Amino acid sequence: MTVTQKPPTEHPKTASDAAARPYATVNPFTGQTEQEFPFLDTAEVDGVVGRAHAAYQEWRRRPLAERTAVVARAAELLDERADEYAGLITREMGKRHAEAVGELKLCSLILKYYADNGADFLEPTHIQPMFGKGEAVVETEPIGVLFAIEPWNYPFYQVVRVAGPNLVLGNTIVLKHSENVPQCAQAIERLFADAGAPAGVFTNVFLRIEDVEQVVADLRVQGVTLTGSERAGSSVGALAGKHLKKSVLELGGSDPFIVLDAEDMGATVKAATAGRMQNTGQACTASKRLIVTEELYEPFVEGLKQAFGTFAPGDPADPQTSLAPLSSERAAKDLHAQIQDAIDKGATVVTGGGRPDHAGAFVEPTILTDVTPEMRAYSEELFGPAAVVYKVKDADEAVELANSSVYGLGATVMSGDPDRAAAVAERLEAGMVWINQPTASFPDLPFGGIKRSGYGRELSELGMFEFANRRLVRTVPVKKADKPQAG
Repeated sequence: MTVTQKPPTEHPKTASDAAARPYATVNPFTGQTEQEFPFLDTAEVDGVVGRAHAAYQEWRRRPLAERTAVVARAAELLDERADEYAGLITREMGKRHAEAVGELKLCSLILKYYADNGADFLEPTHIQPMFGKGEAVVETEPIGVLFAIEPWNYPFYQVVRVAGPNLVLGNTIVLKHSENVPQCAQAIERLFADAGAPAGVFTNVFLRIEDVEQVVADLRVQGVTLTGSERAGSSVGALAGKHLKKSVLELGGSDPFIVLDAEDMGATVKAATAGRMQNTGQACTASKRLIVTEELYEPFVEGLKQAFGTFAPGDPADPQTSLAPLSSERAAKDLHAQIQDAIDKGATVVTGGGRPDHAGAFVEPTILTDVTPEMRAYSEELFGPAAVVYKVKDADEAVELANSSVYGLGATVMSGDPDRAAAVAERLEAGMVWINQPTASFPDLPFGGIKRSGYGRELSELGMFEFANRRLVRTVPVKKADKPQAG
């Protein structure tokens, strides 16, 4: 019998969770602070919001074709500057260069998707009224200034998936990015400015944490979106509720990767490895809990051990590097502490478990088994190259274990039997379920979770409507007065 997980107490995804630290580029491979950036003075916050609001009044009235042209041009510039921006990502949060380029390609696809499809998404919907004559139309309109609080693990993608639909819609955005990716934040602001967005349409601010409520409370701000930890989400969600602002939260995840059967164990292990090790394991939708039926358990664990053994630490800017550092030394220490807690309480270390003898914020690719509820690794999100493998007797026990988590972001089901996989997928408590592929992200597919993984959806047509006024216009014909009879 599985045990329902307790809410975790800590999560490293959003640097903004800690007390205010200066914005700085600290290379996680070298440990060197390359550049620091001052906070925006509190007295200037009101002016930033005011300029964003003034820009909204003009931007929303621009023809839709002009707004989509700006977003389309931003996609072109992203493609042109991919190598430059990838270098920034690698220096600031340690992502391997090839993965950084992949992130930017996805960003370009997202912007092109909304530039190409936004006009169709915004077409009015006609309703046939149940009562009376005339017509009823639902129009999709912007609502105003949005405040976006974004994390470091995908520093361009997380921002672009908010910006793409909302700039096409006609909203304007004030961005508070994570403190460890300031140059990425500046680059995104320049990207939209160079693409033709007027001043104030997209604004980056190096904001102190204590100034966040001032922005949320401002009557000119109409919505708040955050990707980050549960603690940050709880705080920002409470502020948004207090000030009656619409919010979207994408928070933590502890995605199950359920192996029901495997005609090709090598392919299954390869998928699990990719799902767990993408972005050095620093992805909210990474496959973190690998749940395997007992007849496949031993060959799966052995295959995973061999796969994890192929990763070696190195410079993330080097194309030959297979294991990048974590985003910071703090992140590496936090993950290692979670792993060590499990070891101290009796978990089995299949491989890894420590920190390699290598400069940089590295943690060994780690596989843990025999993890039990009193261990932090059972209930907390492991944000790095560490996987927990569970043995279950059948699909029912797999579903029970998967659903015991406080999270509900993504999930994967691996099976050669489509009906069996679909039946299990239907029972999973998750915002996204992928069959025979680890959870991924594409422009046309909605992204988001349930439970402590947050609420709301980004991407797809649904992402266009989270911060929109779905305005009803009901027209009733005027009754004509009866003409007087000739006498």
